[in-house]
Amino acid sequence: MKPLPENIRGVLFDLDGTLLDSAPDLYAALLAQCAEEGVPPPPYAPVREVVSRGARAVLRCAFADRGEPALEALTPRYLQLYQDVMAQQTQSFEGVDDLLARIEAHGLRWGIVTNKAAFLTDELIRRIGWAERASAVVSGDTLPVKKPDPAPVLLACERAGVEPAQSLFVGDDRRDIQAGAAAGLYTVAVSWGYLDGGDPHSWGADIVLDHPAELAGLLQLQPVVA
Repeated sequence: MKPLPENIRGVLFDLDGTLLDSAPDLYAALLAQCAEEGVPPPPYAPVREVVSRGARAVLRCAFADRGEPALEALTPRYLQLYQDVMAQQTQSFEGVDDLLARIEAHGLRWGIVTNKAAFLTDELIRRIGWAERASAVVSGDTLPVKKPDPAPVLLACERAGVEPAQSLFVGDDRRDIQAGAAAGLYTVAVSWGYLDGGDPHSWGADIVLDHPAELAGLLQLQPVVA
């Protein structure tokens, strides 16, 4: 474990698989599209594992035999179906709500850096109730590049008004750790997310945590008294 920087001011998070368990809604949209296309639906487990890679990876679970051009053609309809059900079954991972409350009570700023398209990101966090709470939200199409490029992370720091050297980046994918490290943030890999079939201990993160409560403990954030 690498020691924490002094005077932490901000915590940036990946969205899907780190803050939110959105796989059930992503899977529901795939089931709807399979029904439309007359294709047998795949099981949930392999779909959940790849949702961090985006719509094309999800579609590949059901339509891989049609080839990449067909997957591209199916993507707009899939995103429409997902938008219809978005946030119906999605919920924050256990301990995340308490963690965010502690971060806010401690006077720290938190934000989101995701590869999800902005029209989906903005609507999802609005439905979840975080739109007015996050100090920065950077989506996959906010810039010409996305994670693992560090630029979105640096932009989130700028928008949140925090210095990279005084901030953490928390994610459940190797790309999160690569982006955070390249941007100069302390990197936290979390094992509770989707992981894309990988081992978070192999990603070179500064620390690997198994539960949001461990991050609250690492930052010495006291419980919020109701």
